[in-house]
Amino acid sequence: MTERLYLLNYAGGGRVTPFIMNCAVILLLISRCFTWSSALYTPERAASKKLKYLLEPPVSADVTGQRGDNVTLPCILRTKPSHYKVKWTKIEPEKVGPENIIMISNAHAFKPYGHLGQRASLRKAHAMDASLHLSRLELEDEGTYRCELVNGIEDESVTITLRIEGVVFPYQSKDGRYRFNYQEAKEACAAQDGTLATYNQLYRAWTEGLDWCNAGWLHDGTVHYPIIHPRPVCGGELPSGIRSYGPKDKNNDRFDAFCFTSQTSGSVFYIAGAFSFEQAGHTCKNQGAEMALIGQLYAAWHFHNFDQCDAGWLKDGSVRFPISNPRERCGGIPEAGVRSFGFPDKNTHVYGVYCYSKKTTTDEPVL
Repeated sequence: MTERLYLLNYAGGGRVTPFIMNCAVILLLISRCFTWSSALYTPERAASKKLKYLLEPPVSADVTGQRGDNVTLPCILRTKPSHYKVKWTKIEPEKVGPENIIMISNAHAFKPYGHLGQRASLRKAHAMDASLHLSRLELEDEGTYRCELVNGIEDESVTITLRIEGVVFPYQSKDGRYRFNYQEAKEACAAQDGTLATYNQLYRAWTEGLDWCNAGWLHDGTVHYPIIHPRPVCGGELPSGIRSYGPKDKNNDRFDAFCFTSQTSGSVFYIAGAFSFEQAGHTCKNQGAEMALIGQLYAAWHFHNFDQCDAGWLKDGSVRFPISNPRERCGGIPEAGVRSFGFPDKNTHVYGVYCYSKKTTTDEPVL
């Protein structure tokens, strides 16, 4: 099976009586006007015009970083009430239970909460600065954050979106197609240096060219697959887009997984040879490294254009190779991507090996 990247390509009866047609046109116009008005005037936008104590994030409310980065989410006070607190929260609509508070602070001190709180602090560049500083970004940190000024009946807030730069890759069990329930898919991604992708991450991957015909779990428990070139075996005449199966039974339904990974420290490198799977593991170990994970190989390909026209073992028992400069003798496919040979027999098949070292060198593609 080959994992491909394509250029984005968007696609876009009976007799009706005049009376019905006129009603339909009127309803359509009303619907369009309502949609247009809703886009311009939402409760959140209306509320933003009335902010008394907080400034709307200037220019953009989006912040982007890579795994391991330190970032700052802006929140600036316009003026201070006599008594107030600032509460930072990560908004997670699918989460059941208490909200995910990161920290609560006032003019003198702050109290961190939970896993995110241990990596969070207030920037305090000046007296009116309530911006949140997050260190050592993790894959799960992507999402929407709320900065809320708590002041009795005059509470108000702004939201900021944090995006982790990375790459989505489809992942299938060595036992074949559609073998993971939700928890197994989550564990499979974690084992390959990733996490289950969010819908937004899958959508971005689709706009960048991801075309994949097998349905996979996402972080919120829904199942989707991205199609750029419609074909009979992938939804037939439906237009290109993200095909959705909706929410599925996390315990009993089984699909593949869409995983997300980002840049990490260390390096991936290839060792040529004719190794069985076991021999490949020893070869990496002799170099002070270990066999690379799928996420590590994808990160090297995505962030550093790792290009190696040689099939090699990976730690999960699959055989793949990354191509950033497509050419006829490297799979014969005109698009860049990570090519897959599936899961060959570990004893009878021999290949080179892709290794991962936590120490970077000038001779190796750095992750």
